[in-house]
Amino acid sequence: MMHLHKWIVGIGLFTAVFSSAQAMTLSSKDIGEGQQLSNQFVFNGFGCNGENLSPELTWRDAPNGTKAYAVTAYDPDAPTGSGWWHWAVYNIGGDQQQLTQGAGSKANALPQGAIALKNDYGTTNFGGACPPQGHGMHRYVFTVWALPTPLELPKDASPALLGFMLRSQALGSAKLTAVYQR
Repeated sequence: MMHLHKWIVGIGLFTAVFSSAQAMTLSSKDIGEGQQLSNQFVFNGFGCNGENLSPELTWRDAPNGTKAYAVTAYDPDAPTGSGWWHWAVYNIGGDQQQLTQGAGSKANALPQGAIALKNDYGTTNFGGACPPQGHGMHRYVFTVWALPTPLELPKDASPALLGFMLRSQALGSAKLTAVYQR
């Protein structure tokens, strides 16, 4: 009976320790979970007439051991068979907790050391929402990834390769999903 009591107490302590750890969060002053993107964050081209600004993103409660971050923006609903990468930035310093509005849209606005990959529009800048006319609502998944070390990728790496590396090495992640249709 005493053995069972120790086991139950041990499980309780284990649960208390792991449930007290806060989950990593991602928030924005510019976009809300499940909310329609404003014209500021819509692409300017391909028949869309937006401002093509990247939204402000703030993250908190990264896992212990985080030394770098990556941020991705992805449309899983694009009719390509593989979605659409709007933004892929990695090696954001571990001391950063925010990207300001327009950080992905202006030259040299990313934190020092951060590397932006070419998106599916063919540029290293943020590419705003621009789903096909009449295709219905699309989801735009903004994700921050906590990493134990900066990543070493080829200079011409694709966002898909970055996504693979992030999923295999991330200590944690947090998402914020906005929507848009035209």
